[in-house]
Amino acid sequence: MTELSPHAPPRLISIICPCYNEEGGLGEFVRRIEAVLTPLAQPFEIVFVNDGSTDATLAEMRALALSRAFVTVVNLSRNFGKEIAMTAGLTEASGDAMVVIDADLQDPPEIIRDFIAGYCEGYDVVYGRRVVREGETRMKIATAHAFYRLMKRLGPVRLPEDVGDFRLMSRRAVDALLQMPETHRFMKGLFAWIGFPAKEVPYRRQARFHGTTKWNYPKLIGLSVEGITSFSTFPLRLTSFLGLAIAFFAFVNGIYFFFRALIYGDPVQGFPTLYVTILLLGGAQLMALGVIGEYLGRVFNETKRRPLYFVESVARAPAADPLAVPAAPATALQEIVT
Repeated sequence: MTELSPHAPPRLISIICPCYNEEGGLGEFVRRIEAVLTPLAQPFEIVFVNDGSTDATLAEMRALALSRAFVTVVNLSRNFGKEIAMTAGLTEASGDAMVVIDADLQDPPEIIRDFIAGYCEGYDVVYGRRVVREGETRMKIATAHAFYRLMKRLGPVRLPEDVGDFRLMSRRAVDALLQMPETHRFMKGLFAWIGFPAKEVPYRRQARFHGTTKWNYPKLIGLSVEGITSFSTFPLRLTSFLGLAIAFFAFVNGIYFFFRALIYGDPVQGFPTLYVTILLLGGAQLMALGVIGEYLGRVFNETKRRPLYFVESVARAPAADPLAVPAAPATALQEIVT
């Protein structure tokens, strides 16, 4: 294990919060972040990323930015998805230590104190591991466990089990992460791929403070496929083995039927055998084409080299010193429209 060199306390702590239709919980989220970080007497900022929300999330963000100078609002041009919104927030943030956290308060902000302590010990990545998951169905918990175990077996990168996006990263870890411009961004895999000394902090995940989850089962399945195809070629290898197995099965059966007819004069009934064989081979071929198509689709998207996202505007309260928090609320936002 690499010997750790303690980090100095961060000059600025950045809280990255991607949001999609979270208007009802933002005020409580900011209140709890303030309660956690203000007593530490360390400057901090909250970078909200509005990922194409269709409710009043953006208006609530702007109101919070007016009353609190440490709030920055990054408004994306449309909904790009959480993985891209996290990337946009990390790009905009300027802290020495950056914390990624959701606005639904399932991940308690109070754990950030433990993250900062781990950072000061010398760890570049400090992540939370869910030991209890309140407000989630048994089916969702079971499928999550199955996914993490599957990724552990398939991928060359070990994903910590029961770990989401809630984590603190040092500036050098974030800089390494942002060097990877790939379009299909499975952030949990990218977090693990960059390496650097890491520490886990167990915690109890709470029920949502407001609203309902945006992650239904089709989206979770899509995210799982994204993770597997981004960090493993096992499905391609599996289709190769499947093809060899079917070819071997067909060869053995061909020899069997040949000698059966030659020695015993027992003709093989043609139509049922042919019918089943064609269905078996056709299904296997379509499955193999589907797997190959998933990978080719990702290659196609990567070769286009489109920007990951577009920022419509960035708004924050004007301040002379980016590390200073003015006592009086701002009367107008400083807004950059791109």
